[in-house]
Amino acid sequence: MRLHAQGQSGLKPFASLFLADPWRLRADLHCHSYFSDGVCAPSELVAMAKVQGVELFALTDHDSLKGQDEARAAAEACDLAWVSGVEVSVTWANQTIHILGLGFDPHDPVFVSGLDRVRAQRLARAQAIDRSLAQAGLPGALEAALERVREPEQISRTHIARWIAGQRGYSDLREVFARYLCDGKPGDVPQAWASLRDSVGWIRAAGGVAVLAHPARYRLSPLLQHCLIEEFREAGGLALETASGSHGPREVQHFSRLASQYRLRASAGSDFHAPGESRTALGAVSLIADSVEPLWSKWAVNN
Repeated sequence: MRLHAQGQSGLKPFASLFLADPWRLRADLHCHSYFSDGVCAPSELVAMAKVQGVELFALTDHDSLKGQDEARAAAEACDLAWVSGVEVSVTWANQTIHILGLGFDPHDPVFVSGLDRVRAQRLARAQAIDRSLAQAGLPGALEAALERVREPEQISRTHIARWIAGQRGYSDLREVFARYLCDGKPGDVPQAWASLRDSVGWIRAAGGVAVLAHPARYRLSPLLQHCLIEEFREAGGLALETASGSHGPREVQHFSRLASQYRLRASAGSDFHAPGESRTALGAVSLIADSVEPLWSKWAVNN
C-alpha cells in the first residue's frame, strides 16, 4: 500500500506523521462527489479537505471510479496525501451494507467490471421506487431525480430524497428517508447488490484494502453485528470505519473495541455529501482511538 504526495514538501511531513504518531493523523477516507450522490466536484472536495487540515484523503463514490483521476490530480497539486477509494454496495442478511475499497488500482479490469455490474442495477431500482412513490401520491420522482445526476446509472435514493424534500418542505434528508424510503415505507425497494465476499475479493485483487463503512448505521442485532464483522474479516477485510460521521463517542468506543477484538484496524471518514446536508463536515471526523491500530500506520508514502 502506498500513499501519493507530490514533491519533497509533501513527502517528509507525511512520512513523519505515519511513523511517529499515526493516531494523530487527520484522515478523511470517506466522502462523495457529484459522480455519485454528492454535490461537489472531486477537486472541490480536495480543496475543502486541505482547508480543513486533512492530511490523508480519499474520494469514495458509490460503485464509481470516475472521479479518481480528478481527485488525485487535485491532491497532488496541493501536496495532500491521497489514496484511491470507492464505496461498494453489498447485500448481506437482506440489508444493504457498504464496503470501502482503498488504495487499489482504479484501472483493474476485474474490479471495474464488477462495479459496472453493480452500478447497472441502480436505474432499475430507481424506476421501481418511482412507481411506488407515485402510488403513494408522489408522481414524477424519477424524472426529477434524473435531472440531478450526471449519468442515469448513478441515480440513488439520495437524489430522490432531495426531490421529495423540495416537494414536501423537509429540511433534513434523514426525515425524508424515515418517512418515504426506509423499511416498510412507500419507496422501500429491496435490492440485491454484490456479495460481501465478491466485493472484498475485487478490492484485494486490485491491490487495495477493504473497510467496513459506518457499522453503526446497520440495523443489526448484537449477534448479527458480530456475524457481519467475523464474515468480513474471514473474507479478507482489514478495517472497521470506527471514526465516522455517523458515529458519536459511544459508537466510536464500541467499534474500536470490536476492531481490537477481531484484530482489525481502524479507519476514519466523514461520509460527507453536501454542505448543510451531511451529519459531519468534511475533515471533521474524530481521530482514531488509542486502543486500536490505524489503518494507515504501516503505509508507505510514494512521491
